[in-house]
Amino acid sequence: MAQEKRDYYEVLGVSRDATEDEIKKAYKKLARKYHPDMNPGDKEAEEKFKEVNEANEVLSDPEKKARYDQFGFAGVDPTYGAGAGGGAYGGAGGFDFGDLGDIFGSFFGGGFGGGAARHNGPQRGASIRASVAISFTEAAFGCEKEVTLERSEQCSACKGNGCAPGTTPEICPDCRGTGTVMRAQRTPFGVMQSQMPCQKCGGTGKIIHQPCQECHGSGSVRHRRTIKVSIPAGIDDGQTISLRGQGHAGRNGGPSGDLLITIMVRPHDIFRREGTAVFCEAPITFTQAVLGGELEIPTIDGKVKYSIPEGTQTGTVFRLKGKGIPVLNGRGRGDQYVTVTIETPTNLNKEQKEALRKFDATLGENNHQKQKSFFKKFRK
Repeated sequence: MAQEKRDYYEVLGVSRDATEDEIKKAYKKLARKYHPDMNPGDKEAEEKFKEVNEANEVLSDPEKKARYDQFGFAGVDPTYGAGAGGGAYGGAGGFDFGDLGDIFGSFFGGGFGGGAARHNGPQRGASIRASVAISFTEAAFGCEKEVTLERSEQCSACKGNGCAPGTTPEICPDCRGTGTVMRAQRTPFGVMQSQMPCQKCGGTGKIIHQPCQECHGSGSVRHRRTIKVSIPAGIDDGQTISLRGQGHAGRNGGPSGDLLITIMVRPHDIFRREGTAVFCEAPITFTQAVLGGELEIPTIDGKVKYSIPEGTQTGTVFRLKGKGIPVLNGRGRGDQYVTVTIETPTNLNKEQKEALRKFDATLGENNHQKQKSFFKKFRK
């Protein structure tokens, strides 16, 4: 019911004058928060996730957003508030808010509706937006995921014409199938002729006397589908995959829209990513830093051995060539950069502390070059 729907701007938590970037950021934040993968078994989160996706599907599309801003839910959903037979908006004999575009177009040569051709000509179906959460390594090496969605599809009973099997639509006698009629209107500047949507057929150019029982004359029905999506290696957080023809069904023989899937990559406990480069920190002991040695470094491929030289300082960065992220839709891989940090030993016993004092007493200025340089600058 109409009263159950929340305002799309309220759903995303943005103002009505929010920019495209602000809408995108709000959607990404909420989609991550309520994503089923992040809230397994939580029905309330699942419903909120659907609500967020529905709001984003409208507000991220400039044309849909404009209609929603002017007409509310009825501007983006012809069945909103309608009964089984089609109701006041859309359907075989109803009035389409897109008709206003023709009214303005007849006076100003275009307007926001796109002209009369949109009523009885082929119309591309709307795209569907969804999101998928994947792990850091799945993003690096690619994976296959399933996306469950609801979309409108061509009615199999009537093949999309909206008529009961065995019947055909009647060509509208008023507009002769064009979907538009010419009207004369007296104005202060004289009599003006304008092209208007045909009221008898609602701008479709046809009249359905026996609507299809499956789709109630709309020509399409909603189905819940699960689609397998191949996610390529190297994809990054926030990037979108487009599956052509997997969106809502078109009208009047028009092609289906696309399925646009935004990828959300879960953070890794050790690694972080910038482009194809991978970064991590590796703690080393005081002895390893002084004497050097062989370390086991974690990578997205597994552990590798790496020899560090003696006298390694904390903050030193080593490069592991070819151990980064694969290039998206290309060849080669980035590198991994490992920053070493020296861990100061704690919980020393008496003997250990005494051994350290004796060791420190044997050191001179030449053993602490950074300290020597610091005090030299200070004296200057």
